[in-house]
Amino acid sequence: MLRKNPSGHLPVIDQSAYVDQTAIICGKVIVHANVFIGPYAVIRADETDEHGEMEPIIIGANSNIQDGVVIHSKAGAAVTIGENSSIAHRSIIHGPCEIGRHVFVGFNSVLFNCKVGDHSAIRHNAVVDGRDLPSHFYVPAMSYIHPKTDLSQYPPVDVAISEFSESVVSTNIELVKGYKALHNEF
Repeated sequence: MLRKNPSGHLPVIDQSAYVDQTAIICGKVIVHANVFIGPYAVIRADETDEHGEMEPIIIGANSNIQDGVVIHSKAGAAVTIGENSSIAHRSIIHGPCEIGRHVFVGFNSVLFNCKVGDHSAIRHNAVVDGRDLPSHFYVPAMSYIHPKTDLSQYPPVDVAISEFSESVVSTNIELVKGYKALHNEF
């Protein structure tokens, strides 16, 4: 369901994107080409800053926002999901937040007030709060990254994880094509 926010903004969805009929997209949201937005995802850009302004939530081309994901932003801050990135089931992305290109965010992970560099992987049940991560960074499952975390203790992302991340993107692009071909959306 597409909704207008209280400021009057409507989502802008590329025609090639697939949005499940149970998903809610509200306000100043921009969804680029070939994006998959799964069942019960909520993407909501409706809060403003102290001047009544807000930045958009942007979902880059070929990315996927899987089932039950919540993307929101505090006080109108920007949220950007780069191209070819995957936000897995039930994750929460809360702005301000910038996720680079070719990034995998695992199941139930929470990201807030951070930047994640290109080609990084954050595994399931991890939290990244208030700490920017460089490109090619790997966050193991159930990790908690915060402003004082020593990032040198984490290894770079390995090839197998990068290949897995790319396969998730490819699978979801095929799902976009498949669901769009059904022509049975309500």
